[in-house]
Amino acid sequence: MQIYLAPMEGLLDHVLRDMLTRLGGVDLCVTEFVRVSGTLLPNKTFYRIAPELLHGSRTPSGVPVRVQLLGSDPVCMAENAAKLAALGPLGIDLNFGCPAKTVNRHRGGAVLLDEPETVHAIVAAVRSAVPAHLPVTAKMRLGYTDRSRKLECAQAIEAAGAAELVVHARTKTDGYRPPAYWEELPAIREAINIPLIANGEIWTVGDFQRCRTVSGCDDIMLGRGMVAAPGLARAAKGEGDASWSEVAPLLPLFWEKVEPEVLPKHRAGRLKQWLAYLRKIYPEADELFLRCRTLVDPAEVEQAVFPALDKQTAASHA
Repeated sequence: MQIYLAPMEGLLDHVLRDMLTRLGGVDLCVTEFVRVSGTLLPNKTFYRIAPELLHGSRTPSGVPVRVQLLGSDPVCMAENAAKLAALGPLGIDLNFGCPAKTVNRHRGGAVLLDEPETVHAIVAAVRSAVPAHLPVTAKMRLGYTDRSRKLECAQAIEAAGAAELVVHARTKTDGYRPPAYWEELPAIREAINIPLIANGEIWTVGDFQRCRTVSGCDDIMLGRGMVAAPGLARAAKGEGDASWSEVAPLLPLFWEKVEPEVLPKHRAGRLKQWLAYLRKIYPEADELFLRCRTLVDPAEVEQAVFPALDKQTAASHA
């Protein structure tokens, strides 16, 4: 059984990948997408999304990282994939699942699920452009507005040479609204001969187990559930959940590592974003979130959050 950490634009960047993989249980990460739109991207673009490329394409704790590309032009996608391949990723993933309106409007992400022939052309072009040893994989949803072409798309992806397929068990129209339709996945699994990884609405170990049972998939990709419960992958493997005393030390480290990545006015937002997920599981995170939810100035956030965090940690060790 393999557990993957999902790509989530605007949330699960390399800093949060670093934090979550420190707690164990994750076997593979996929980056947020690199947008390919008509030009050959400079190396710095790939390094910005995936600085792990500078370290063997692994997180600081050693978890392999695949880099995801998003675009609709097979030739341009292939050229950029070839350039990326020279930087040493441990795999290239292709995005056919992003539901964002701006992305879909420019023929990227989930909108391509109405065009299985285009999906095939993109995967085939990328596969032929990169070395044979490098895995080319894909992620899709059940469809754009409906599920009628899910098997066509999955088969197109396999036929074009993809090594694996992740399916987020909702359509673009479904967005992120519960439930995820795991019961749709067995038909896809039966229609292809490459590994199928299930994804969508897995927040607890119970969800994880039900998803495996209903979908018939051995391997699972975790997204928002892992952001809220950083020990979820570990717990799903029977290795014990993460206590707040394990999660708490990651917050000041996260705060430090976010600083060079964003403008000062956005730094507080990144911390509040993660705390908003953590508070679903940890009362201590709820306390910290309430202390800083109206603050923007980094110095005020530090004053409000980290002394309180120190008190929580001291109390837990008392």
